[in-house]
Amino acid sequence: MSNTINYAEIYSNQLRELYGQELTCDPLYHSNTDIQLNNGKSIKIPTLSVTGYKDHTRASLGFSTGSYSNDYETKTLDHDRSIEFVIDPMDFDETDTVVSLANVQKRFEKTQAIPELDCYTYSKLYSEAKRVGASIKTTAFTTSNILSDFDENLETFQDKGVPLDRLILFCTPGYMKLLKNAEGIQRTLDIKNGGGIDRRVYSVDDITNIVTVQSSRFKTLYDFTDGCKAASTAKKIDYILIDPECQVSRVKYSYIHLFSPGSDSRTSDNYLYQNRRYNGTFAIDHLFKDGCIIHAEAET
Repeated sequence: MSNTINYAEIYSNQLRELYGQELTCDPLYHSNTDIQLNNGKSIKIPTLSVTGYKDHTRASLGFSTGSYSNDYETKTLDHDRSIEFVIDPMDFDETDTVVSLANVQKRFEKTQAIPELDCYTYSKLYSEAKRVGASIKTTAFTTSNILSDFDENLETFQDKGVPLDRLILFCTPGYMKLLKNAEGIQRTLDIKNGGGIDRRVYSVDDITNIVTVQSSRFKTLYDFTDGCKAASTAKKIDYILIDPECQVSRVKYSYIHLFSPGSDSRTSDNYLYQNRRYNGTFAIDHLFKDGCIIHAEAET
């Protein structure tokens, strides 16, 4: 066995499959692909504004003079996380080392890393919405008002010129249940060959991308001191309706390595497993206010 094994390379396919099944915020990490990290830990987002037409003068060089301004929003990655496990070689069969450590890796990703990335991303979107003044609704839902709230959101986005086909609705199972039973909604029942009835909501009007998020990952604030736990003052989020192009989410650095016994003086004859991830989620300030609407429990 070599001194170090790069698990990120060996298990890349398995990790992608696991994240594809378990991570709900993944679409947010694939928007604005033209915006890149700059100077290590910063993202520079260009902003450009120009003035409009003026009356033309029908004379030589009669064009009116316009102006433009070019600036940048600079964002800094803010979620740098790591963990290491010291594993006694007698805790698993030496001939089955890779398989056993793959199980450790899979359990950590499934129960810790993936849920935390969701929790961080959604709670950061909430804090960014508060910072830039995006719409955060708090009126309690019922089956009689949930559909009118949805219609109001679509009207708002259309009025601001946000393409509805780009919107993603992230929401809890509780919200989906109310929406499914909303008063006034028209339903088409799909009777399956076996006699079953499919009542699931796959799309509503122009919103075809609906992602259901576990309520435990959909809070306004988390404590990341030891793992990831909802903060004592956290409120529940019901939905985030967002144009992913109004925000930037990036994982800059992902490191997963296993060191064999004797590689690290601290761990003696033990295996050492290390995992680190460095990421951030940010509003594009001049777009986010128009591109995101959140419904959450009111803060007291």
